[in-house]
Amino acid sequence: MGTFPRHRLAAVALAATGVLLVTSGCGGDGDEAAGDGKITLTVDVFGQFGYEQLYQQYMDANPNVKIVERGTGGNLDEYSPKLTQWLAAGKGAGDVVAIEEGLMVEYKANPDNFVNLLDHGAADLKGNFLEWKWNQGLTADGQKLIGLGTDVGGMAMCYRTDLFEKAGLPTDREKVSELWPTWEDYIATGEKFKAANTGASFLDAATNTFNTIVLQTAGNAQGYHYYDTSDNLVVDSNPAVKQAWDTTMNIINAGLSGKYGSWSEEWVSAFKQAKFATIACPAWMTGVIEGNAGPEAKGKWDIARVPGNGGNWGGSHLAVPRQSKHQDEAVKLAKFLTSAEGHIGAFKAKGPLPSSPQALDDPAITEATNAYFSDAPVGRIFGEGAKTLKPVYMGPKNQAVRTEVENAVRTVELGQRNPEQGWQDAINNAKKAAAK
Repeated sequence: MGTFPRHRLAAVALAATGVLLVTSGCGGDGDEAAGDGKITLTVDVFGQFGYEQLYQQYMDANPNVKIVERGTGGNLDEYSPKLTQWLAAGKGAGDVVAIEEGLMVEYKANPDNFVNLLDHGAADLKGNFLEWKWNQGLTADGQKLIGLGTDVGGMAMCYRTDLFEKAGLPTDREKVSELWPTWEDYIATGEKFKAANTGASFLDAATNTFNTIVLQTAGNAQGYHYYDTSDNLVVDSNPAVKQAWDTTMNIINAGLSGKYGSWSEEWVSAFKQAKFATIACPAWMTGVIEGNAGPEAKGKWDIARVPGNGGNWGGSHLAVPRQSKHQDEAVKLAKFLTSAEGHIGAFKAKGPLPSSPQALDDPAITEATNAYFSDAPVGRIFGEGAKTLKPVYMGPKNQAVRTEVENAVRTVELGQRNPEQGWQDAINNAKKAAAK
């Protein structure tokens, strides 16, 4: 799933996910809940992974298994602390848990909290994943694999065709893509949109755009953003971070943001009320948009190329905590959900882009279109560059640091700080977060 802040990374308001909220209990405690002799496997997620039909397929093929998906909060900042708490307590976590890519390094620091999937034959599955995605789940010594890859987050820009038409801008996705080969062109297009006084803002939130730019810039440069590959905090010295900051400040100063707090109730409402025209759009975001905007907006959204050059926002892994009372069965489920079939099923359901080369080459992906997004060829748009995506290294306190940097972006967006003050806040608070 995407890196939800928020991730995709980080998640989605539960009202838009349809995920069942449970605040207590654990995977192992579900045995008696079935009441029919079945083994109950609990899966902890933080957004729209698109597994509902896959669960049913698995249960049909394995009638002794009952699967319960559990959401633990509307975003990653709520999900991760609970998972960390459950792991520390030795109880409470599901039998299968999602780990967002930005937190993988942190969880790999305590690999004994998880089943070593290499002990369950997972080594034979290496070729089923993009090499860097597989490596993300490995400990530094390569002796333990704690997670099997789910999605990657190839980038695009989603936009409302009705609002573009109202603003006198082209609506065809190829012509829209031609409007913004660079982020400077994106700003210029936004200024034209703003001048048309449509009653909507050009984009949803500066934080989403900032995260897209910083990941894109870092991926096309040194391959890291907040931490270097030696785990040194480099927020204040990495030009990729400052470049993304300055570009985002230009977007804010141009008055293009709707200032809707990402993943908040007002953000969800803004989708339904067509209050903004564009949103940075990794593949998994398509499911978020459809869930938030609702069926009445079908055909009013489309997908264009992202400004700049590519980028990768989001992606997760599935792991099995050692505290699970059904480790063997949980590993089998995790393998199924991250198989090529599982990747394809999730993509069809909610749009997460596979990290499986076999899935990426399947006609179910390459020929896929999305009726909600004006029949956009989502397989081609997101899939073509997936195999050459440039991942960005995530350091040990990546999520905490990211939160502080994006909080600083938010204070400028809301007019509480100027860009220079915000930048100093970002640096100072990131250092504090990294030191905890």
